[in-house]
Amino acid sequence: MIFWQMIRFAVGGLAANKVRSALTMLGVLIGVASVILLLAVGNGSSAAVKDSITSLGTNSLTVSSSSLRGSSGSAKALTVADAKALATDADSTTIKSVAPVVTTSGTALYGDISYQPGSIVGTYPAYFETANQKVKDGDYFSNDDVLNSRKVAVIGSTTATQLFATEEPVGKRIVIGGTPFTVVGVLAAKGSTGFNDPDDVVIAPLPTVQNAFTGFGSVSQILVQAASAESTTEAQSDITRILMGTHAITDATKVDFRISNQASLLTARESTSKTFTVLLGAVAAISLLVGGIGITNIMLVTVAERTREIGIRKALGAPRGVILGQFLTESTLLSVIGAGLGVAAGMIGSHFSIVGIKPVIIPESVLGAFGIAVAIGLFFGSYPAGRAASLRPIEALRHE
Repeated sequence: MIFWQMIRFAVGGLAANKVRSALTMLGVLIGVASVILLLAVGNGSSAAVKDSITSLGTNSLTVSSSSLRGSSGSAKALTVADAKALATDADSTTIKSVAPVVTTSGTALYGDISYQPGSIVGTYPAYFETANQKVKDGDYFSNDDVLNSRKVAVIGSTTATQLFATEEPVGKRIVIGGTPFTVVGVLAAKGSTGFNDPDDVVIAPLPTVQNAFTGFGSVSQILVQAASAESTTEAQSDITRILMGTHAITDATKVDFRISNQASLLTARESTSKTFTVLLGAVAAISLLVGGIGITNIMLVTVAERTREIGIRKALGAPRGVILGQFLTESTLLSVIGAGLGVAAGMIGSHFSIVGIKPVIIPESVLGAFGIAVAIGLFFGSYPAGRAASLRPIEALRHE
């Protein structure tokens, strides 16, 4: 019975100052919603990066140049000759396909439309299978297109939308840096990770891109597809052996290239994403702390305004525990209602993309944010409640 009386008095006290109570709840609401949404954004970013990496396949390896110097005293860049050595090595049975890659940038023109894709890639047809790039319309370019340096291109879905809108891109001609390319295929959409768009790309035969943009020097990286996921480690050893030979390196500690597989890359990215999520949560937690300070301030004002009421109730025999319970109930009610509304706001907000990232709610964050908000209401409300309960009746009655 006493409990329900406390609830009734608390609701009455909050209703007597609707605007003030609403503003206090708003502070808690923002804190709870921030925690839920920011953690969801961090989790969504992590999930997007994970999907992007795993979409390359578990048997995909990437070879890139290293800043370390080789045994010859100078670092040697990766070349098409290195890629050919990997593809033709007679002693290796673990390497399925090899695709040298050069990357550049430029502006694509189609009619009156001008657009700069995220990247322009020059490579071999093996790139599409190794990078798990599926064609949606048209077809890939062929080895014959590479041998004859034909000016053909496969474009990503984002590039297709920007240049052609609702038109059919296959068979159309675009101009990049003065070089005309005929679109022979459009890739299926992979989806953005929030930081880059893998669908915003133009892919053309390697010699064509080298001749038009980069020159016939080094390549940016070499993609290697292992024969199977189980043979990835062995394939990595074969790649190291072959490239040490082509780069004339005898000491394995002085290699001037690095090899990364999707498993190690995924581990590194997940670790980074977890740190990012924790930082976002820490920033959002500050909002909850601010909301708690707001509860303290409001409850102190409430106690000051109702000092005579407290004096009358204590003079009539109300024990200290009842007064303490009443004001603790008010502060807790403020945080409970604010936290509940914050959870609702966070859940609704998670249905919208934020900075290109689709938030993924962490169930524990919802329960945690709500529980912490209620605990903050109790903690920050305890001082004003204790101050009210400790008032002497005679002093409270004399208060103006």
